[in-house]
Amino acid sequence: QTEAARPLGYRLPYATEALDSGALRRALPAAAVALVGRLDVAWSLPSTNTALLERSAPAAGRCDVLLVEHQSGGRGRRGRAWLAPLGGSLCFSVALQFPEPPAGLSALPLCVGVSVLESLQRAGATGLALKWPNDLVAGDSAAKLGGILTELRAEAGGPAQVVIGVGLNLRLPVVARRAIERLGNAPGDLASVGLGVGRRNALAAAVIGALLLDLQRFAAQGPADFLARWRRHDALRDARVVVAAAGHERSGIARGVDADGALLLEDATGARASVLAGEVSLRRESRGPS
Repeated sequence: QTEAARPLGYRLPYATEALDSGALRRALPAAAVALVGRLDVAWSLPSTNTALLERSAPAAGRCDVLLVEHQSGGRGRRGRAWLAPLGGSLCFSVALQFPEPPAGLSALPLCVGVSVLESLQRAGATGLALKWPNDLVAGDSAAKLGGILTELRAEAGGPAQVVIGVGLNLRLPVVARRAIERLGNAPGDLASVGLGVGRRNALAAAVIGALLLDLQRFAAQGPADFLARWRRHDALRDARVVVAAAGHERSGIARGVDADGALLLEDATGARASVLAGEVSLRRESRGPS
């Protein structure tokens, strides 16, 4: 991820902009600034999600935001590592508290995916899609561009603390690509789909600002509108897939998502079942009939 520059030491193989909390806050939309409690940038952390979960929850109606330049223990789904090259990625977490769990909370990761994808589209990225339940991919190649990890702490009849982690590949050097491939993923980066990634503070502010406002809408209105938008970006629509969960595999045709954000899987008889969790992979066959 770095290259030698004798006798000076090491340098990044590309120009990048350091993240700065002051610049980020100034670049946020005014409506989003009002929703921010703490906004911090750290140099190195094991995980931004873990760091926020160890803090007290922010006050209702406010969000804490934590960004990091380098994550040594970033986590993806199913305990996988999330690799983020220094200066070539955008890693942040948002913590918020609901007075009580809102309706449709299980669909929140999909709503976050819609928010992030559409903010990147507005910034110039093209050909983006969402792979259930929480991956941002390049539509044609299905290369993974980013991921979302949502963690919840809730009490029966009490408040729900949610921490949302977002990792985006802005520019992947060859070494990082090979490391990610060894983890079993097909890596991609947003620079390759038309996004200008040099001004990271402006980009981070655009993504985070949109997300904070969308989280406010989710709390007030529920997930229905977000799920309708999610279906328009569905990378798996009508594709033959295999879903692995709890040591078992199920195959069928992906038919979108239900009102709770679960994957609708159609079997050979035409019956549809809601899949709440699992690892989805495409089968070799082409997409099924609509």
